[in-house]
Amino acid sequence: MGDGMAEATVTEAKAGKPLKMCLAASGGGHLRQILDLESVWKEHDYFFVTEDTALGRSLAEKHSVALVDHYALGQAKLGHPLRMLGGAWRNLRQSLSIIRKHKPDVVISTGAGAVYFTALLAKLSGAKFVHIESFARFDHPSAFGKMVKGIATVTIVQSAALKQTWPDAELFDPFRLLDTPRPPKQALTFATVGATLPFPRLVQAVLDLKRAGGLPGKLVLQYGDQDLADPGIPDVEIRRTIPFDDLQLLLRDADMVICHGGTGSLVTALRAGCRVVAFPRRHDLGEHYDDHQEEIAQTFADRGLLHAVRDERELGAAVEAAKATEPQLATTDHTALAGRLRELLAQWSAKR
Repeated sequence: MGDGMAEATVTEAKAGKPLKMCLAASGGGHLRQILDLESVWKEHDYFFVTEDTALGRSLAEKHSVALVDHYALGQAKLGHPLRMLGGAWRNLRQSLSIIRKHKPDVVISTGAGAVYFTALLAKLSGAKFVHIESFARFDHPSAFGKMVKGIATVTIVQSAALKQTWPDAELFDPFRLLDTPRPPKQALTFATVGATLPFPRLVQAVLDLKRAGGLPGKLVLQYGDQDLADPGIPDVEIRRTIPFDDLQLLLRDADMVICHGGTGSLVTALRAGCRVVAFPRRHDLGEHYDDHQEEIAQTFADRGLLHAVRDERELGAAVEAAKATEPQLATTDHTALAGRLRELLAQWSAKR
């Protein structure tokens, strides 16, 4: 046996065999965090479990994907308990079928509620479970995190504040400022409500500002799960959903992004060098299950990375302020986390 073949055999013995891996994440930023860890999961026999969103469907064009129904505990808080229970029942049945079919060795999940049954059933079936608490949670753990903390094999947090709440968790803060020049941009504003919930207040505020002349150039508006007729405004393109690859092209060209307060939308816009105005959903107006989007937007605003508005009447002033500010590029760097995940997976694979 040659030296090269012997070395390869030793390396394979150390690494073990590829694992059957379930990558479980709800739509939007949760799923984007999983995608950022591609260097880890591409080495294994993986499949995704996610919600039936534009991002989930576009992902299914290139990867093995199982789609589950959306449900969240917050639906009951917003006065829709029957909708929550119906979605949960369908989700449970779907998750049970998925786990029976794929029999994963490992689940890696960033949350949230829509993949709870997937993670739980896989763990009960003997799988290892890595819970990565969402980057969206700076100060307080999510409801999903609280629910799965007791069953997770390993818990990973992404802020020092959460490490204080869960001392036994492993800390990997991925946030990084980029010292790179801003790429060339076009006279284009991209406004988005995200993949999961409708947000008519943002949609109306953006269209009103465009009518008033506050958004020169072209406007592309992704309006999500709501009814919206053609507004009849020049240089406005409305789209219910946008595939992930098309979204990347829009961010490459967009000078301005107006978006909800989800980390996926915020970080991808900052990474692309866009001027960003965050328009977070508010729990007191029934727009979200809690106020974590306001927490995220304010944290980013305090770092000077974007302008945040709480009320639609503030949007025009925030856009003008963003135009007068030189954008700071930022991203999330998961290199250290990816290294730790490889260590864990190698250990578990070697024991099979």
